[in-house]
Amino acid sequence: MAYKFPSIKLTKWQLAMVLGTPLALGLGFYLYNKLSAKDLDNKTTDKDVDSENKKTGKGKTSKLKASKTQKKSLSIDGITEEDKETEKRKKLAELENERLSPLKEATIYKNEGNACYRNGKFDEAIIFYDKAIDKCPSEHKTDLAIFYQNRAASYEMLRKWNKVKEDCTKSLQCNPRYPKAYFRRAKAYEATNEMSDCLDDVTATCILEMFQNNNTIMYADRVLKQTGREDAEKGMKDRVPMLPSKNFINTYLRSFVADPLQANLSATKVTNLLNTKDDRLYGFARAKHAMDEQRYDEIIPACTEEIESSESESQYKSEALLLRGTFHLLSGSFTEAKQDLDAVINNADADVKLRAYALIKRASLHIQLEEKDLGLADFDQVQKLQPDNPDLYHQRAQIYILLDQLNEALQEYEKAIKIAPNNAMAYVQKCYAEYRLGLLSGDQMRLLMIMNEFRNAIEKFPACVECYSLMAQVLSDQQQFQQADQFYEKAIKMAPENASLLVHRGIMMLQWKGDIDKAVNLMQQAIDVDDKCELAYETLGTVEVQRANLDRAVELFEKAIKLAKSQAEMCHLYALRNAAIAQINVTRKLGIDMSNISALAQAGIASQTMAADTK
Repeated sequence: MAYKFPSIKLTKWQLAMVLGTPLALGLGFYLYNKLSAKDLDNKTTDKDVDSENKKTGKGKTSKLKASKTQKKSLSIDGITEEDKETEKRKKLAELENERLSPLKEATIYKNEGNACYRNGKFDEAIIFYDKAIDKCPSEHKTDLAIFYQNRAASYEMLRKWNKVKEDCTKSLQCNPRYPKAYFRRAKAYEATNEMSDCLDDVTATCILEMFQNNNTIMYADRVLKQTGREDAEKGMKDRVPMLPSKNFINTYLRSFVADPLQANLSATKVTNLLNTKDDRLYGFARAKHAMDEQRYDEIIPACTEEIESSESESQYKSEALLLRGTFHLLSGSFTEAKQDLDAVINNADADVKLRAYALIKRASLHIQLEEKDLGLADFDQVQKLQPDNPDLYHQRAQIYILLDQLNEALQEYEKAIKIAPNNAMAYVQKCYAEYRLGLLSGDQMRLLMIMNEFRNAIEKFPACVECYSLMAQVLSDQQQFQQADQFYEKAIKMAPENASLLVHRGIMMLQWKGDIDKAVNLMQQAIDVDDKCELAYETLGTVEVQRANLDRAVELFEKAIKLAKSQAEMCHLYALRNAAIAQINVTRKLGIDMSNISALAQAGIASQTMAADTK
């Protein structure tokens, strides 16, 4: 089958469940009409309180009015409580005189309970459900499941969460594939902050309902995000700082065209920094030499040597602080990064360029910590210090892209290119921003002109791999897959160590041909090329979920989590992992083959995606 690929959008996780809501009666008291034996034989008994409420369409009213109804001595039709009790006693007396089967009698009690429930009389409803359960023969498991679930609904309205869980559990013992009982118990687990159990139950609900109901998908999405946040908070505390791959660092460094740290030190300066005792490079000179040779693991210790030297020995303390802060930022050690960057920013004697780049790096840190206003404020400070700094505008443009502020991003790219016209990355990223704006406007002529701009970028900067990769992404977006694949091939030949190119090509194979094996092979190649490529683990994990290889998916998500740098990244990855674990728990417990469910989920994803695109 051709797989649709939703990537990491949790809101499109295909779960489902039909929600029922209790209703409030309108004018006129709900009176029980005595059923003849014939009527009962022809009438289905597998109705619970939620399904009955759904038919009337008044479910929302009852929850709002329930507490008020309980407090009134008169019901809404003017019949007193005494009159009602008399009426009920009469009907129960009639029951005693009839020869009804135990199941029929239990059903009548259930219906009385439903009537009380709809009127907000939850304690009375529980009494009738008690009688229904007592009367129902044990072999009628489906009916017992409904009675327990209905009683749980009454306990839910009274916020007696343990009782809700107990009754839902009994209901599921009678009918292990009863989605309403799972969903009600999920809500009870959420109320008592047992989120792992809550996630398992809402997942069971969705699987049993064959991934069709958007309300439950939204509920599951909320639960997943909450479990992801909770796990990410713990995960960040235990996280071991880790530098990304060489390719990632190289790409990051290339995004700065005027960074003073990347300027080569003269041979004289390097010689002057030799340690005369053992003739080796020391401190910042050692760090700079390690950076030039891409021995990135040596940079933080070397910078620390410089920073901890005495004032007379330390000639490059500010440079060392900025470089160490940059690599702390790359490794996700945000507290340490901020301390180093602050030290440079607050040093009035430091070179203006160094302070400007410390502000640019700190702005990026704030954005990663979801502190948008602080990040943009740092960029504003850079503009006051160095209004002609091309990296200021380029880096701020990338932040605006992340924030979906495309017009602002385009303006920043134009400023960056005006100051540094040979900045290839800024040039092609500007084309991409223009393309996205063109899509939003629906201007086909503008889109044609933008595609020509991409071709011009490739002619102007034939050695820039980003020109080819972004062109491939745009062509893929236009479903010109054959041409897109050619550009991916060129980009991969130019940068075979760039794992993300292999991942994006794999995603395109899913969109283009539904070639799951080819896609998986490309993503596995990406991991082989760069075992620190978080995107490869996450994307392959998502594909394995869709293939119902859930254990493998969990393994991949766990590896991605170890590489995550921020709490936001971790939250997202933990949510993906938790969703897969919940599916494992449920499918094993119920003996369900997820490969069949996955096919249905794909259809649901496709329909939802199309619906979302038309809004």
